[in-house]
Amino acid sequence: MVFTLPQLHDFIIAISLHGAARSHINPVGDYCPGRGGFQGRTCNFRGESPMDEMLGFVPSVHRWTSPRPLLGSTGRDARPLRGDLVPGTRARMMLDDHVAVSEKPDTLVRSGQPGSMQVRFEEMIRNAQDSICAGIERVDGGASFHEDAWVRESGGGGISRVLQDGNVFEKAGVNVSVVYGTMPPEAVKAASARGVTRDVGYAPGEKVPFFACGISSVMHPRNPMAPTVHFNYRFFETDRGLWWFGGGTDLTPSYLFEEDAKHFHSVYKSTCDRHDLTYYPKFKAWCDDYFLIPHRQERRGIGGIFFDDLNDREQDKIFAFSSDCCNSFLDAYVPIIERRKNMSFNDEQKAWQQLRRGRYVEFNLVYDRGTVFGLKTGGRIESILMSLPLTARWEYDQHPAPGSPEEELLSVVKEPRNWLG
Repeated sequence: MVFTLPQLHDFIIAISLHGAARSHINPVGDYCPGRGGFQGRTCNFRGESPMDEMLGFVPSVHRWTSPRPLLGSTGRDARPLRGDLVPGTRARMMLDDHVAVSEKPDTLVRSGQPGSMQVRFEEMIRNAQDSICAGIERVDGGASFHEDAWVRESGGGGISRVLQDGNVFEKAGVNVSVVYGTMPPEAVKAASARGVTRDVGYAPGEKVPFFACGISSVMHPRNPMAPTVHFNYRFFETDRGLWWFGGGTDLTPSYLFEEDAKHFHSVYKSTCDRHDLTYYPKFKAWCDDYFLIPHRQERRGIGGIFFDDLNDREQDKIFAFSSDCCNSFLDAYVPIIERRKNMSFNDEQKAWQQLRRGRYVEFNLVYDRGTVFGLKTGGRIESILMSLPLTARWEYDQHPAPGSPEEELLSVVKEPRNWLG
């Protein structure tokens, strides 16, 4: 089965923005687990049934595609979308204020003061996008990144680069974006960690004007022995001067190689240690906690580092740390992908990779704060959903054989390890 973008958009709203309650989606209808798709009536998604029963309606294999062009089309994608997400709540997704441009601007920051953190962070992530894309193209040895650039009437914009159907990577994306807007209260919560309040000084329900700038990447290799990887680094600032940094990099293998896990974690421990010896143990534990899939009681992968709402010292120091983490990516990942990209595998191992990608999709669409934030602030849907693999698989009541490599991976995502002793 192929999901078009409008259908997937409704699916995300139904389970991501609503969570575990009722969903009312207009104009298409409700996406009802157990009823085989979109329905005209309300349905429940309460977690009362075993997960395999709740996802029993999902076809065994999904392939996500996006009709092109997204912008300027006469279809649903080009129009403002409105949906009753929760009884009494309205959300408006504006997709038509993203204006495609043939040449990317020198800067996406509006009226940026030279030397300001907004300007410096954008410069850092754009340089990182260039170097990382060049490094990944060398690894792939076949496909190149396709680039889309856009701007928004309210200011800001973005540059998306996606490599698809390559020699090594089925799909790899590296996006940068600069966003100006106002956050409704629910988006403020989605953008903040562990209940940290970022709307101090605003009246109850008052929207918070903000600036956000970030780089985000997900890479899905073809070979099931080669791990998926994700990173994101971002800077937020409100119009009243509140600011914070967030980010992290994490690894999601389908098959466990301790050599790879130790290498990946050692690179980020060394990076953290250059700035604060407490960072790695704290941010490694935070990563394990953040990427938990509660309804599975599994982590998405074997972790890495994750931090958010970081503003406990001078901006320059946290900026230097974020930059160092971002620029450590190739050192952490390329040696692993080079070791694994040409390993032999069979159909059963490929099917296991597809099942683990299903877990990846579940986390991203249901729990990931970045996805929720992007959807609630009218982000560009193509860029938000760049993280999804081309294909994923769900099987009913699937369990790996005792003592198998698949069971070993499952044990690690259920009980995180200390990879560095």
